[in-house]
Amino acid sequence: MELLIEDSVLVKKYIQGNERSLEILINRHNKRLSSFIYSKVQDREVTEDIFQDTFIKVIKTLKRGKYNEEGKFLPWVMRISHNLIIDYYRKSQRLPKFEVSNDYNLFSLMSDDNLNAERQLIKEQIDYDLKVIIKELPVEQLEVLEMRIFKDMSFKEISENTGVSINTALGRMRYALINLRKLIDKYNIVLTN
Repeated sequence: MELLIEDSVLVKKYIQGNERSLEILINRHNKRLSSFIYSKVQDREVTEDIFQDTFIKVIKTLKRGKYNEEGKFLPWVMRISHNLIIDYYRKSQRLPKFEVSNDYNLFSLMSDDNLNAERQLIKEQIDYDLKVIIKELPVEQLEVLEMRIFKDMSFKEISENTGVSINTALGRMRYALINLRKLIDKYNIVLTN
């Protein structure tokens, strides 16, 4: 019977005070979430800590009535754990720090595959966050941004493709960047790895 209840129904029941619903959700997704976390940190104790921290965040979010993922419970939980994994690496200072010095050595940055994997994880999160917030831009700004950044088109080419003047294309790009900065602040997105 428990297997037939959708995640979204269990979330609603938990918010309404049914503690058992959360237990069912945790048991249902335990293996997949634990495997995901372990694949990133390669440490059982750290995996357990991050798993627990993930559900502490889930509980706090649900109790505050801030959950609005509309039936996408598992991807939401995975994203929380993904962010906690990144926090773990940042706090443990296992990411390489880049310092400007005269004896800069490129090979010192490439020596540890785990560090590269961690940096890749952070890059993936930044890319994902940017893809999500870019979609919130007005259509005209999004169009110019995609042509300029992703298609590497000149403003003259953008002007010809959109049927607007170069100045209008420049203005739309400027507003796109301003709005992106606001969205980055709004969602507290960290763009450095």
